[in-house]
Amino acid sequence: MTAPSPEKPSRPPSLPASIEMAAKQAIESADLPGLFPAGVRVYITDIGTDDASTLVAAARRLTDLGYCPVLHIASRRLTTRTALEERIKTSAEEGGVRDVLLIGGDVKRQAGAFTSSMDVLETGLLDRHGIAHVGVAGHPEGSRDFSERTAIEALKLKQAWGERTGARMRIVTQFGFDADKFIIWADGLSAYGVDLPIHLGVTGPARVTTLLKYAALCGVGNSLNFLKKRSASLAALATTHSPESFVGPIENHVREYPDSAIKQFHVFPFGGIKNTAKWLDERGSWDSGADVYRSSSA
Repeated sequence: MTAPSPEKPSRPPSLPASIEMAAKQAIESADLPGLFPAGVRVYITDIGTDDASTLVAAARRLTDLGYCPVLHIASRRLTTRTALEERIKTSAEEGGVRDVLLIGGDVKRQAGAFTSSMDVLETGLLDRHGIAHVGVAGHPEGSRDFSERTAIEALKLKQAWGERTGARMRIVTQFGFDADKFIIWADGLSAYGVDLPIHLGVTGPARVTTLLKYAALCGVGNSLNFLKKRSASLAALATTHSPESFVGPIENHVREYPDSAIKQFHVFPFGGIKNTAKWLDERGSWDSGADVYRSSSA
């Protein structure tokens, strides 16, 4: 008689996660059906090279696959209020979008109508077209475009807007590699009266050389220096970086302090969406609440 196999020790629950990809990847990738659980937020990046019809087509495919498309809106890149309303209207009506990530965008590339993401919020167009979930940008390592004080005041204004309108707000950050710095920043916001849920940015598994390239392109200088120090040798540059060195300490912190504002990770799949999805599945992040709209803390 065969003895029963010993039960595998259960691991503590992982924080849930969202993921992002380019619009054309969302439209064309044959890997997407069934790759993520239903209800996962999939952010559609907008770097200014895709027209509105491409962004809407990307949202429509993600909706049809059972995911929750989150459209990036770069405020300073919008030329007119009419252009903003058309993008929001078509994304909602034709793409099924009910969630956006609102960012300011590069201050040196302002196109005309809006100077900040707060300007976009104050138009009332998101609410008019049924956008009830709104992510706004957070900067754990600061920004080259504005001071920390300016960033905090902007978050306070956006939180107040959410309270007035009933929108479900969250902070979504750029990626990084220094877990301690991100924890200190996230937990420190409450001292300024900011208590929005926070989704911390993290890269998926990828070669160190790839991460160095994207860190430089995205302007995350402090993270770039941190990663360089950890990968000083040529041999290390050829290896794959494990995100666990970042997400592990953060999850341990949240388990110790369950009232932390840190609620999710937002994953940048620089090593490919299939590899990233496999990692998230293996670590249990997909099992921690894939359907984001079931969670009041999302």
